[in-house]
Amino acid sequence: MDGWTGLLGFIAGLLISLVTAPVGVSGAVFLLPVQISVLAVPSPAVTPTNLLYNVVAGPGALLRHHQSGGLRGPLTRLLVLGTVPGVVVGAVIRVFAVPGPSVFRLLIAVLLLPLGGWLCLRTLHRASRTASAREPSPRTITRLAMAVGVAGGIYGIGGGSLLGPILVGRGMPVTKVAPAALAATFVTSVVGAGTYALLSLTTTGDIAPYWTLGLACGLGGLCGGYLGARLQPRLPETALRLLLGVLALGIGSLYAIQIVR
Repeated sequence: MDGWTGLLGFIAGLLISLVTAPVGVSGAVFLLPVQISVLAVPSPAVTPTNLLYNVVAGPGALLRHHQSGGLRGPLTRLLVLGTVPGVVVGAVIRVFAVPGPSVFRLLIAVLLLPLGGWLCLRTLHRASRTASAREPSPRTITRLAMAVGVAGGIYGIGGGSLLGPILVGRGMPVTKVAPAALAATFVTSVVGAGTYALLSLTTTGDIAPYWTLGLACGLGGLCGGYLGARLQPRLPETALRLLLGVLALGIGSLYAIQIVR
């Protein structure tokens, strides 16, 4: 990796996490297309590189939430309990069953388009949804976290960007979900990146993370995540959620068009 690529990775991680951290998303879901299209990270190495970004970037926002007491409570434990085994399964699937770039682009489109639509609809109708929704049971939360962990292991996002919108849409407050989702993303990414590193010892191809680039992106995310979490009370939450939804829809549409072509 040259210095210019590292600088681009740092800036991308900083800007993305600055916008996404206030709503409990690490930003890896939006960094992934940048790594593929701009930084030219090959598949499947892009997935563990993205998980490495989460490992380095996560402590920034988590430190702020720890200082404010946002990491207390059972939700964090439930999410970690489900996502950790799920990400190991997802990593194995990613390496042995979904190595092709075309299939990977399809996964990006399939995951991001519904996520973007969910974010937009939930934001626009948040008041009516919150009033009528019931919080899911602990067992449901753990099962959901495991399914999201599998998707995160395949996609390289840690799972928080999927868990956050789903749980808030089911009636849980953002102030409760955001810290727990970020904590689950961090722990899951540690396990996921380690799993890919181990698989790279026994499997040929670009499987190991691009360590230098992942660290550069992660350092940007570390700074941006802390600033984003610190600015959370001062930012217009509705506008940020709509921005996230539009970004997800735009990126998902881009990859869907590439598949068609």
